[in-house]
Amino acid sequence: MSYKSDIEIAREAKKRPIQEIGDKLGIPTEHLLPFGHDKAKVSQNFINSVQSNDDGKLILVTAINPTPAGEGKTTTTVGLGDGLNRIGKKAMVCIREASLGPNFGMKGGAAGGGYAQIVPMEDMNLHFTGDFHAITSAHSLLSAMIDNHIYWGNELQIDERRVAWRRVVDMNDRALRDIVCSLGGVSNGFPRQTGYDITVASEVMAILCLSNNLEDLQRRLGDIIVAYTRERTPIYCRDIGADGAMTVLLKDAMQPNLVQTLENNPAFVHGGPFANIAHGCNSVIATKTAMKLVDYVVTEAGFGADLGAEKFMNIKCRKAGIAPSVVVLVATVRAMKMNGGVAKADLGEENVSAVEAGCPNLGRHIENLKSFGVPVVVAINHFVTDTDAEVQAVKDYVGEHGSEAIVSRHWELGSEGSEALARRVAEVADADVASFAPIYPDEMPLFEKIETIAKRIYRADEVLADKKIRQQLRDWEEAGYGNLPVCMAKTQYSFSTDPNLRGAPTGHSVPVREVRLSAGAGFIVVVCGEIMTMPGLPRQPAALTIGLNADGEIEGLF
Repeated sequence: MSYKSDIEIAREAKKRPIQEIGDKLGIPTEHLLPFGHDKAKVSQNFINSVQSNDDGKLILVTAINPTPAGEGKTTTTVGLGDGLNRIGKKAMVCIREASLGPNFGMKGGAAGGGYAQIVPMEDMNLHFTGDFHAITSAHSLLSAMIDNHIYWGNELQIDERRVAWRRVVDMNDRALRDIVCSLGGVSNGFPRQTGYDITVASEVMAILCLSNNLEDLQRRLGDIIVAYTRERTPIYCRDIGADGAMTVLLKDAMQPNLVQTLENNPAFVHGGPFANIAHGCNSVIATKTAMKLVDYVVTEAGFGADLGAEKFMNIKCRKAGIAPSVVVLVATVRAMKMNGGVAKADLGEENVSAVEAGCPNLGRHIENLKSFGVPVVVAINHFVTDTDAEVQAVKDYVGEHGSEAIVSRHWELGSEGSEALARRVAEVADADVASFAPIYPDEMPLFEKIETIAKRIYRADEVLADKKIRQQLRDWEEAGYGNLPVCMAKTQYSFSTDPNLRGAPTGHSVPVREVRLSAGAGFIVVVCGEIMTMPGLPRQPAALTIGLNADGEIEGLF
């Protein structure tokens, strides 16, 4: 049996004018800033006007550690949002925007899949409403102003060897990871080593996604540490004088983007911070606005629950003053088999024992999520190759771990396939049994925060950090940054820092390679192992198959 591609399904969507989607949320036409007929930004004035509304229930969708088999986290997020609307609930979806680099590289799009997608899929996965371009421009303005300040006399006495601010571009380009800039003689400035990250790894991206309004945005931008003097005194963005102009560039990008699902239900798609070097969630302003407009908000966190959900709870919820009522943990039979040792080529064959062998990864995530005081429902994202015996093995395992697993066929059937999941998730959310709390307090010392995550979430025996790193953390505490949360940067493929260590490992160590202060975003980045902030393209990048057909339609996005 052949199935249509995601882009074929998206192209057949019967979209409604974006003003009709706004009507569902009570957004007057004059408060929508349309980008064509099917997407619009929501005005800050409207957002301000709904702040006295009661909050709806927040539902977090997360997943097991990702495998090459695919888990379908965004697809489940969209399918659940449609399912809730199908059973008569007023619900909407909040997800991140897609980065151009991964779209043309290996990951593909970020709009869901099958019959659980957000449209316009092509626009969402390409330039969309220009938010990422605005973030790139604001970041680049600061980069230019730093070097310009040094060129015109360096009044702030910046040590050129200690410029911490790199450059960004929204493309996977390994050649730019490490560069030397300002070559070419006196008129071009002072040569120094720097490099590029991908735009989603920019602190500007993290700041935009954690800011409540434009005033908060400018304050956070001003707090960015861009360089140090020879005496190690920090130089801030506001010292350079770039914070005001950067805010101007980001003015429209701060407004959430309203689009729709294939079933014409509303969705906010806004922001896109990296899920390892940053917190991996959509914007606070989009999530909090959605909670004022509907009864149920379905959102997601990047990568597996050990990274995305942990940061959602410990960083986003802590900073935004929000709390999830229920967590949906996405798993697939295929991924369980892969965790159980089956090669990707053999995933289509029934193997119940491999499913059972891979389930401890799922069990670990259930335990971790419950430790935040939030109930967990497991969504088995159904694949056509799954057998009844394999599905039952997952259900039995989850039941033994004090939760329940529900098969969802949203990819194949849309909201009809997610109805059972939606009913159960709504029941759990409405029961108000959650007693959410982050797993560490603000006042805990920074190194103890790192240890808490490593031991309670990763089940490591110890954190390995040399004297220099520990002293750096103590220095930041003395400088007033000790109350910040920590943002762990490690591989997404394992609970450990070894991407090849699948399942639910124990007895391992977490080596801390370096720590970085994101003073504007408001967290300490803890780099464990090799973390890539500028990905490269694979041998056969997706860009090779992306193009226009004879009708001028985009082909090859997925």
